[in-house]
Amino acid sequence: MFINISDSKEAANKGSSSGLVHYLEKENRLTGNKFPENWFNGNRLTIDGYEVMHMIDNNVAKLGKADAKFFLVNISPSQKEIAFLKEQYGDDGVKDQLKGFAVRVMDAYAQNFKRESINSHEDLIWFAKLENYRYYSYNDPEVKQCIKKRGDRKEGEQLHVQVIVSRKDVTNMIKLSPMNTSRGKNEEHSKKMGQFDRVAFKQCGETLFDKLFEFDRQMKDTMAYANAQKNGSLAERVRMETQSQKEEAADLSTCLSEDQADMELATGIHPYSATIDESFEDFINPVHIDIKDDVDDEAIHGRNRHRKRQTRTNTR
Repeated sequence: MFINISDSKEAANKGSSSGLVHYLEKENRLTGNKFPENWFNGNRLTIDGYEVMHMIDNNVAKLGKADAKFFLVNISPSQKEIAFLKEQYGDDGVKDQLKGFAVRVMDAYAQNFKRESINSHEDLIWFAKLENYRYYSYNDPEVKQCIKKRGDRKEGEQLHVQVIVSRKDVTNMIKLSPMNTSRGKNEEHSKKMGQFDRVAFKQCGETLFDKLFEFDRQMKDTMAYANAQKNGSLAERVRMETQSQKEEAADLSTCLSEDQADMELATGIHPYSATIDESFEDFINPVHIDIKDDVDDEAIHGRNRHRKRQTRTNTR
């Protein structure tokens, strides 16, 4: 599950939302509006694009020219997650399920601000649109290598939801920015400006998906594992990798037990088994990320070689 919040570069969000609304209706134009995907939110399933633009652009009280007026939230299930939903709900049902999931994600978005009057999606001005495809852009390696052309459809399952959410709350009085880096350490600042932990929000989306759909997520497919491998300390990376190996061993043990349930083993031969010492839930919470490198191997080895050369020089 990939959840991302785009600021001004991608969303061009300091002016009118008309450009973004028009862009997100591209699939409807490509299909000649034969099977349109309508805008929706937590209260309505069919909303006109003009109304989306009107509501977003008129909910900007006391925002300056340089202030963001809205944000774009990208909710992108993995191909494994989409395949799972299609297996459970069918090709048509999966779209309804993703729309319902988007509403729950926007509940989490609202709650992440930790403001007394902002508790659910109903406290926000937001509109979402389900997209069936993704397209190659000039930044993609395949386009740079002339394997694909810009605008070509990407392969595989690409269902995802794009959400435009207003910077101001539904009353047009409270500013809400997910780009606010406050984590609640300054209580007075948080009361005035709110706070938003983007890592916790992304993690919440993953956990929410697993609980809502009873999705059995493997350790290597978790955000915590990806964060640990990319930014975690050496101890965190080792801990995650060890847990992943234990989980794989347990899965293999279960598979072997099921396949060999009726098989009689020779005397002295015991079926393979493995156990997990800690529960899986212990590892889906956000991990502490240490930005610093653990060990600068090249620098250390370089200094060691330098010392060796000095030693040899001193003994001549």
